[in-house]
Amino acid sequence: MQGYASAPASIGTCVLQQPASLPQRIWANAYLLLTLTTLMWAGNAVASRLAVGEIAPMTLTALRWVFVCAIMPYLFRQGLRQHWPALRANWLKVTLLGTFGFTAFNTLMYIAAYSTTAINIGILQGSIPVIVLLGAFLAFRTPIGGLQALGVAVTILGVLVTASRGDWHVLAQLAFLPGDLWMMIACVFYAGYTVGIRTRPPMPGLIFFTAMAIVACVVSLPLLGVEIATGKAFWPTTKGWLILLFVVVGPSILSQLSFMRAIELIGPGRAGVFVNLVPVFAPLLAVAILGEQIALYHGLALALVLGGIWIAERKPR
Repeated sequence: MQGYASAPASIGTCVLQQPASLPQRIWANAYLLLTLTTLMWAGNAVASRLAVGEIAPMTLTALRWVFVCAIMPYLFRQGLRQHWPALRANWLKVTLLGTFGFTAFNTLMYIAAYSTTAINIGILQGSIPVIVLLGAFLAFRTPIGGLQALGVAVTILGVLVTASRGDWHVLAQLAFLPGDLWMMIACVFYAGYTVGIRTRPPMPGLIFFTAMAIVACVVSLPLLGVEIATGKAFWPTTKGWLILLFVVVGPSILSQLSFMRAIELIGPGRAGVFVNLVPVFAPLLAVAILGEQIALYHGLALALVLGGIWIAERKPR
């Protein structure tokens, strides 16, 4: 998110040329590409925790999109010129989607990492698909069936278990950690972005992604200025620069290329299901890389979130 920093399942398809740096066997294996993609998206949650004290949140967000815009617009310059009339006609939509889906989501995730765990960040991201169901109902009156409603309820219960850390006293007193609250707001933003992108103008997905990345870059710069003016910015450490490099190359660029290629191979419906691996991979990476501890409530919450998604995706006979 794009966190899945970039809206994976909803961006669309486009014809890509095979990158010379990727072996033919990998580039032709959709399931391997999707596994690598979701690992990179899950790695973004871990990177948000690693970034604490190494690179400031808005610095990470702004520089991420600055470097992405130093690469992607050049790669897709012909497509941007070709589809410029459609982009200009839909400038407001492009601006809102880039602002909320890319800048706001990633900024809030990086801020959330200061007061919650990467495990919680990963599990909470699992709520995005069911929030999308609710958003589609509110925006387009897309019907929600009985199974979908049950799936929404089960997933929300999993989110509450995560945010309350398995303590119902916390839930009763609404004493959530700030990071969990920020992450829940970020998920709402990203779900809204996912709903909104369904009505994007017809053009290749990576062209539209590049246009939104440009917006994210422009919008993040004033926020970086605020961070500097308030004295909260600081020069990134060596580790901070390495985290930035991973975020730019992995979740922002390679994941987009690999996801689009997977969509070409097996279609958007089957590829989109793999997004559900993010809340699975993120806790595993958090344990392996950060040494975070998985509590019993994490297992319960993950089961509820994934179970809710599974129920919501069932179709009645």
